[in-house]
Amino acid sequence: MSKKGRTSVAVIVIVAFVSGILFSTLGANLFGLGDFIGTATSARDTQVPLNQSAVDIEQAYVNVAESVNPAVVQIVTEKAARRAPRQNNPFEGTPFEDFFGPFGGGRGDGQGIPSQGLGSGVIIRENGYILTNNHVVDEADELRIRLLDGAEYDAEVIGTDPYSDIAVIKIPADNLPFIAMGNSENLRPGMVVMAFGSPLSPELSNTVTSGIISAVGRLQSFGGDGVQNYIQTDAAINPGNSGGPLVDLSGRLIGINTAIYTRTGGYQGIGFAIPVNSARDVAEQLIETGSVQRARLGVEFRPATESLIKAYDLPRGAAQVANVVEGSAAQKAGIEPGDVIVALDGKQLTNYLQLSQIISSKRPNERIQVTLNRGGEQKTVSVTLGRMEESEATAENRRRPNSENRDRTAQTREMEGLGFTISNITPQLARELELGSDVEGVVVSDIEAASDAFRDAGIRRGMVITEVDRKPVTSIREFDSIYDRIRPGATFLVRLRIPGQNGVTVTALTKPS
Repeated sequence: MSKKGRTSVAVIVIVAFVSGILFSTLGANLFGLGDFIGTATSARDTQVPLNQSAVDIEQAYVNVAESVNPAVVQIVTEKAARRAPRQNNPFEGTPFEDFFGPFGGGRGDGQGIPSQGLGSGVIIRENGYILTNNHVVDEADELRIRLLDGAEYDAEVIGTDPYSDIAVIKIPADNLPFIAMGNSENLRPGMVVMAFGSPLSPELSNTVTSGIISAVGRLQSFGGDGVQNYIQTDAAINPGNSGGPLVDLSGRLIGINTAIYTRTGGYQGIGFAIPVNSARDVAEQLIETGSVQRARLGVEFRPATESLIKAYDLPRGAAQVANVVEGSAAQKAGIEPGDVIVALDGKQLTNYLQLSQIISSKRPNERIQVTLNRGGEQKTVSVTLGRMEESEATAENRRRPNSENRDRTAQTREMEGLGFTISNITPQLARELELGSDVEGVVVSDIEAASDAFRDAGIRRGMVITEVDRKPVTSIREFDSIYDRIRPGATFLVRLRIPGQNGVTVTALTKPS
């Protein structure tokens, strides 16, 4: 080693030695740790004391876990073997027949095998009533419930509600620990929550995770299953957690864990829970009567188009009535196709799906004030709600028929500046679009995707224009006559029929200057 190298090493050793002396004599006091230097008598003595607030938060989590866990149950479901059709052996009758077993993925006798499922639930009454998801118990032939203390019971189904995905089951036991109910109306994003349940495996029963409320009012449309209003949380929720409770830091039930958003099948930070107010209302009805009654307005609807919102200064969540069911509460109250519903009981809609969600949360024969806009004029009507039948689908957007194979030989006219082409209705077009013999108007036979008519007004190929500027049209000639009288730059209304839906929509267009 060179002289320079030996000198460097010596300097490092001296510095380390001096530093050790300084730290042992002064360092503890320099860094304010003098009281904690010395012989450790326990693991706790070697740690910096926790901030009292942190201790309190930690204890809050512990308290919630200890108070809620006894009310959380594991649900094991079993579905009996279903008979599976036996498929013929393609080698039957040949020398190879004995080398191949039965086909079709089942047993040779055509019988399937029993299947088991795993879910969670929470006790809501001390006499054994348990709240869970409908999809946890759906079609189950046997339900086995395990409590925190290991006790097991067979359960009976009290009632199920596929619309809300809520079910109530009961075990033969009394004096059980049960959960306190919260109020989901008070929830706000950022609030700390804890999720309980049995994720992935029976061995992981009564697992607790924590997170925050990521969002509230997550409205999701599920076609015939209605519109669900979800709480979104990042508390870990996995398969098996379904039906378990989501609670606040007071240990009160605020939601029933029901779904996750995932591309992998596992937890990805986006979980959903049914708000407790909705779950409680359904549970009470199921316990009292075994079924759930929901109100019905009797309209089909869709979001108001961008151009209509601009033309009438409507709220973004406005819902446009496409069709009114004959004999429904809406028809009796005078609501018409083309009306735009902007508020219910004085509360403005912020999402058009709220129309279905709010109405379905009410009971038949309840009265509700519906504020609507009709042709630019606002009015409020009082509606006595009807009753939704179990088999009835929610009034939702329905798929429009494919009109790619339209009749290109029909008399047409390209509407310059509007971005679409109209055609007179021919027998062939009427058959293609499934139009009734009484339908009159002109068909939108082509439209530019980049046009305002497509993007803002929501006009699509195959729609039938029945009115322009509030005047009926039955042909291109009548369309032209009305359109020519509209001054350039003016906004005018267009009423359209949607093939296959028996509904109408009203939107607004602006004539090019």
